[in-house]
Amino acid sequence: MVLRSITPRYFLKRYYNFPQLIETTNQNDMTKILPVNSDSVQVAVKLLQKGDVIAIPTDTVYGLAADSRNCHSVQTLYDIKGRDFNKPIAICVGNVSDIPKWGNVNSLPSGLLEELLPGPVTVLLQRTNATSLKLNPGVDKVGVRIPDSSFVRDIVNQFGFAIALTSANLSNSSSTLDPNEFKELWIKLGAVFDGGTLSFSESSRAGSTIVDLTDTGKYKIIRNGNALKKTVSILEKFSLKEQK
Repeated sequence: MVLRSITPRYFLKRYYNFPQLIETTNQNDMTKILPVNSDSVQVAVKLLQKGDVIAIPTDTVYGLAADSRNCHSVQTLYDIKGRDFNKPIAICVGNVSDIPKWGNVNSLPSGLLEELLPGPVTVLLQRTNATSLKLNPGVDKVGVRIPDSSFVRDIVNQFGFAIALTSANLSNSSSTLDPNEFKELWIKLGAVFDGGTLSFSESSRAGSTIVDLTDTGKYKIIRNGNALKKTVSILEKFSLKEQK
């Protein structure tokens, strides 16, 4: 069965054999819109392994994800967004225990990361693995995300490696809370995983709070994001001082 040029979201939601649908649908004929469920996790992993860029709902906004080891996938991710290649992209991992593979956590107070994550926070750390990641060449810091989303974490854990993750929108435009808001990007994606409208509040578009933890005993807020107050409260609970 080949599905022709039909794009309404409800159409694909009527089907339950999602892996078969992915394999038999011609990507040039239509964009694949899939719901958020356990079957879709398997599809997402297969697409990432194939080198595709996919759209996924996070705990803040919709994101674009790609294999951080694959040069072609990373370049495609930048091209889809129209993003300056010199502008770093964060990685997403499934568990706090994965973070030391990519960032230096030796100077951080014990238990800090476990209180911050999973959640709407991106932590900036000194990069410890410069060879495996095919993104942000020459950048000595790495942004790490663990969204408070079992769907996203299941994808990363089953994929078995950090994924590149950035917001699903054209560069310098607003972050998106619903798949229809980045419809112009659909045709360039391996699939869009539709988690519905994530929020009806415009403030939700602020995305994750970004905090730099590379200076021992200090923190620096790089982007206020959605969780500024809670993040600062946790940082100060662990006696970190704000770096001006």
